[in-house]
Amino acid sequence: MLDLSVPNFQVFSISTPDDSALEAFKTKAIHWLQDFEQFCCLDSNAQQQDPYHQYDLMLGAGCLDALICRAGEEAIQQLTHFQNQNSGAFLFGYLGYDLKNEVEQLSSGHPDPLGFPDLCFFIPEHRIEIRQHTIRIASATRSPQSIYQEIQNLVVKPKGKKLDVALQPRISRETYLSTVQAIRKEISLGNIYEMNFCQEFYNPAAALDPFEVYLLLREATQAPFGAFFRWHDHFALCASPERFLAKRGPKLISQPIKGTIRRGNDPLEDLALRNELFQSPKNRAENVMIVDLVRNDLARSCQPGTVVVEELFGIYGFRTVFQMISTVSGILQDNISAIQAIQYAFPMGSMTGAPKIRSMQLIEKLEQCRRGLYSGAIGYFAPNGDFDFNVVIRSLLYNQASSYLSLQVGGAIVFDSDPEAEYAECLLKAERIMGVLSGEDEMGE
Repeated sequence: MLDLSVPNFQVFSISTPDDSALEAFKTKAIHWLQDFEQFCCLDSNAQQQDPYHQYDLMLGAGCLDALICRAGEEAIQQLTHFQNQNSGAFLFGYLGYDLKNEVEQLSSGHPDPLGFPDLCFFIPEHRIEIRQHTIRIASATRSPQSIYQEIQNLVVKPKGKKLDVALQPRISRETYLSTVQAIRKEISLGNIYEMNFCQEFYNPAAALDPFEVYLLLREATQAPFGAFFRWHDHFALCASPERFLAKRGPKLISQPIKGTIRRGNDPLEDLALRNELFQSPKNRAENVMIVDLVRNDLARSCQPGTVVVEELFGIYGFRTVFQMISTVSGILQDNISAIQAIQYAFPMGSMTGAPKIRSMQLIEKLEQCRRGLYSGAIGYFAPNGDFDFNVVIRSLLYNQASSYLSLQVGGAIVFDSDPEAEYAECLLKAERIMGVLSGEDEMGE
């Protein structure tokens, strides 16, 4: 169990054995965040299929100190210094995709209407952890018991008017299809084996309440690596099913996803679709290519001979889809820091392709908007050296000041990819989130 007793923090714990009471507290805790300009809420939504599951929910609110950087400002080096200076504290934050430009000799030239910093980490003033029916609250400035009572006393107001926010595609269906053909040509020439190609759906003037939308998204998706992040006017509403990288003691764990299929309308169809995904040669090929890439990434940080594939082609069920998930792990070398391990694996191979550098060059050439925080990672560093970061997918990114709202979705393109099927998979991944925004999925049905 992680030690919450960081110097100058008061700690309070209480057990809540009743599931409904615990869920009500989680909802109220998310509403409680409305008083803060900076927060990070990491939410597993009680999805405990993951053998490395630790927290049902963990959040940090308020800011004692922070590090904000753009790519090119030695952001990763600054993060190392920031963590070393604050080795006794929890750090919450994110790494944006464009930090690739520091990891490799790359660049980003597309417009950036969202304007998120490329790296943002902060030390929270208050921290709440929920796991195994225990609520633990730590605060640097207040009585944690008073925070608990304040949250318990919150009255959650009924929803306002029905949501009606539409998103428009950045590129046409025809452009998407022709781009997939161009990627297939690159593969046929031997330049790459696989590339993750993404497209954006957006609204340049979206008026919405991020708290209301996140709670609806949370209910509709029940994502195991959900996150709700705010840095002043910038919000990330994340319903991610994927872990990028975690550290548990000396062990590194990565769980790349490649392979998606819809859920069935009844148990028999569900089983048939699950088996179809498991047996799919195309999805197995996509998955194993990325597993090999992740093995190579972890080998840069791990002791020789310790990198193993713990699970290959695991099929996991979520609210609307089955996903093919593999688990790769290794034992960290003594002379490699946590941040170095992240750097060696970033950006995650599931969101780039293979080979990684050439794939990222083609992504910059063929995609039409900057990824920014999308396909980056949100998570935390703990005082004991552990960390856990998700992959920012199935996410809404929102600039409240400009009202710009963005949803990016994509998928792995291999030579056997059918452009129409890839486009349909993008729509499947976006469907639940668009349903929430349009008010059609407010009950999560």
